[in-house]
Parts: sequence; structure tokens; C-alpha cells
Amino acid sequence: MSGRIILDLPPGENNPRNSEGAFIKLANGNIVFIYSRFLGNIGSDDAAADIVMLYSYDDGETFKDMKILFTKDEHNAKNIMSVSVIRLSDRKIAVFYVVRMGFNDTRAVIRISEDECETFSKPSNCINYPGYFVTNNDRVVLLSNGRIIVPAGFHRCIGPDPMAWTSFDSKGVARFFYSDDDGETFYESPEFGALNVPTRTGLQEPGIIELEEGHLYCYARTDLGCQYESHSYDYGMSWKPFVPSQFISPASPLSIKKVPGKDIHVAVYNPEPTPKDRPKYGWGRTPLILRTSSDRCSTFGEPIVLEDDPKSGYCYTALHLTEDSLLLAYCAGGLKDKGCLNRLRIRKIPLNEII
Repeated sequence: MSGRIILDLPPGENNPRNSEGAFIKLANGNIVFIYSRFLGNIGSDDAAADIVMLYSYDDGETFKDMKILFTKDEHNAKNIMSVSVIRLSDRKIAVFYVVRMGFNDTRAVIRISEDECETFSKPSNCINYPGYFVTNNDRVVLLSNGRIIVPAGFHRCIGPDPMAWTSFDSKGVARFFYSDDDGETFYESPEFGALNVPTRTGLQEPGIIELEEGHLYCYARTDLGCQYESHSYDYGMSWKPFVPSQFISPASPLSIKKVPGKDIHVAVYNPEPTPKDRPKYGWGRTPLILRTSSDRCSTFGEPIVLEDDPKSGYCYTALHLTEDSLLLAYCAGGLKDKGCLNRLRIRKIPLNEII
């Protein structure tokens, strides 16, 4: 296995789940990891959770000193989760997370910090109308022209009770929301992505990487045995039809990041379709592998296995690249955790082991 585990956060008393976060480096050189910490006895996606932060003072060797940033109660929400963090063009830090009111209204919000994550502005919606929009952790991107893109999988509320899972339509549509003024105002791209083939999931949990100026590559999980992909050549305003990609996978998210200063991209995902007899707690989200590309995601090299316990599941990754290492956070639960989403790990991988 490449790298080493530097943090392992299992569920505990009144903390049934730790999951889905994102990293950012502060101006003083410290690295922070912001993630969802669930409360009470239930760790389902609609259960109580707050957003907390951990500090690393040693370039990602250790993380400690947990600080509560945002609570579900201040939103009067069922849940807040799925964090993304970016540094804006004016050097301020923007934190995004999803506020879950119900299946009729679940949207990403933005909060700005002008003092390196010490304090934050009040939350503001990134989507201007209610609906159920899934924006994964570590998904919001800042493009070369300063545009912020918030990808979201839109799901209809199909039942009379917006709080009941029977109201959730699993078939997703990929939509894209953008801001050209550092998050002051958001608009929706005029085009969206949908699948016109038999599918239960549609396009779920889309992610984006900018391959070159204005050229965006989008990927989304499906139940069709692979990720589906699309391209935009105008900073996300129009999109090519989604087609099958080279990434064979279950209905589990893919993550891609560029290595700073190098024309190399790193992809982390589960490389096998979900088995029919998938383990109860791992959901078939194993192994977890890493592959690299040196041709702007046209082709990827041989897989490097990061985790492979068949009784566990690995998913919802966050990637942070330093000068010499990759910090990788991911869900890593199994039987003893009562679910693959309930345990959080951070692994540190020297770049010379993968590129």
C-alpha cells in the first residue's frame, strides 16, 4: 500500500459517523481539514451533523485541535455536510457545504473567511431555487478565469412527504452553478447533463476538473458499470452529451486533481462494478486505487492499490497536493463501524511513490 495512514477517526459515543471533508493550506503554512461530524446515534445522510475543523501544524503529518465551525441548528436544518474549500482570487477562503432541509430543499451554501478560517460570513445559497441538489465534498472548483463552478446532481422530490426517503428520486441530472464575482452572486449554466438510457441512478455526484483554460472535464457516477463523462470548452456554459468513460466503477464517486506545477493528474476511485453479492457494510466500494495521467486525462497508468479489505468500503475522497505529498481523506468503514461511511481516514502519500 502506498503512503501511510496518519489519522483514523472511527465512530464513537454520540458520534456515529465522521466523513466527507476537504483540505486547504492557510497563509501561515498550516493545513486544515474541514469535515462532517455526525451527532447522536444515527449516521445516515439525513441525520444530525455539524461541520468541524482539524489543524495540521507539521505539513500533514498529524491533525488535531478540533474546532466546531458551523452547526445544523444555526440553519434549523436536519443536517449539514459535504464540504468543499477553495481560495478565491482575492485570497479570501470560501467554504461550501450542503444544508439539508428535506428532499424538497437541499442546497450548497457559501461562507467567506477574510482571516484564514478564524471567522466566516453568514451563509448564502449557491442555488437560487429550492430542490434536492447533491454537491459532493471537495467538488467546488475555481477556474483559470476566476469563475467558481459548483456541480450538483439534481434529484426530484416525488412523494408528498419531503422528509421521507420514499420522496427521493434516485435518477440524477447534472447541473452546474457558477459565480464570476467571488461568490457574491450565482447563476445556473444554460445546459445540463442527463442520460437517455435505462438507468436507476442517472448522473449522480458530478465532479469537474479544468484540463486547460476553458476546457472542463466532468465525470459522474452511474449504475451502468462505469463513470460517465462530458466536456465543456467554454468554462462550463455548454456541455457535450455524457458518454461512458474509461473509469470502470460501481455507483461510487471518482475524484481527480492536478499536481501543482506538473502536467499530471491523479485519479482516485473504486475500479470494479458493484458485485451482486456486495458486502452489507462495504457496498462493494473496494478496492480503492490511484492512477495518474500525463496527457490531460486522456489515458491513465497502472493502478496503485491504496485499500483492499473486501469487508470494508472506501469512498468520498478529498485530495490535497503539497510540494512533495498527496494528502488523501476518505471514508473507510466496515463491519465494526456499521457502514463504510462512518469511519474517516487521512493517508499521506509521497509523490515519488505515485509519479
